[in-house]
Amino acid sequence: EAEDMERNFETVMIEQCAPVLASLKPAGLFRYETSDCADLARRVRSWNEQLGEKGLCVRVLKGCVRTHRYLVYVYRAAKLQTVLADAAVRGFLAREGYRLPEDAADCNALLDQLSLRLCCAAEAADFPHEIGGFLGYPLEDVVGFIRHRGKCFTCCGCWKSYGDPAAAQQHFDQLAKCTAVYLRLFHSGTPILKLAVAA
Repeated sequence: EAEDMERNFETVMIEQCAPVLASLKPAGLFRYETSDCADLARRVRSWNEQLGEKGLCVRVLKGCVRTHRYLVYVYRAAKLQTVLADAAVRGFLAREGYRLPEDAADCNALLDQLSLRLCCAAEAADFPHEIGGFLGYPLEDVVGFIRHRGKCFTCCGCWKSYGDPAAAQQHFDQLAKCTAVYLRLFHSGTPILKLAVAA
C-alpha cells in the first residue's frame, strides 16, 4: 500500500510539475489525497532532502485533515525569487493586499501569506487567483484572469492567456511536450531525481 501511495504521489508530481523539474517553469502545484498526514510530511521532507541539491523545494500550501486533500507546491527557490522580486509583480501583490517583505529575496514570507489565503478560501469565490504569479504565469495573464473573471482569454492551455495567442500556444505546447517526455521516462523506470535538472 505504501508503495502505491509513493507511486501515486510521484506520478502526480510528474504529471503536474514536470516543467518545474525540467527548469522550464519556476513552480507548480498539485493536489494530493491521503488520510495519512504523517506519511505526507515524511514524503515532503524526503523530497526536500533529495531535490534540494537540484535547487528544488517542496511545500504543502494547504491541507485539510477532514477532506484529506492537500495542495503541494514544488518550486525552484532561485527562479521564484527572481519572479517575486520583479517590481511589477511586487506592485501587483501589494495591490492584492500582500505585505511585501523588505528582503525581496524572501519568498517564504509571501508563500506564508498565500498559504493562509488558500486555507481561508472556503468558497470558490475566495480563491486567491494571484497564485498564478507564484506559478510563474505571465503577469498580464494573471491580471487579465482576475480582471475578466476567467473569461475573454485569447488562448487556453495550462492557464488562460490574455496576450499573443500564438506565443502562448507555443509555450503551452513546449510544456505539454516536456510533461509527455517526462511521464514516458518516469513510467519506463527513470527516477524523479534523475529527471530533475540542477539549475
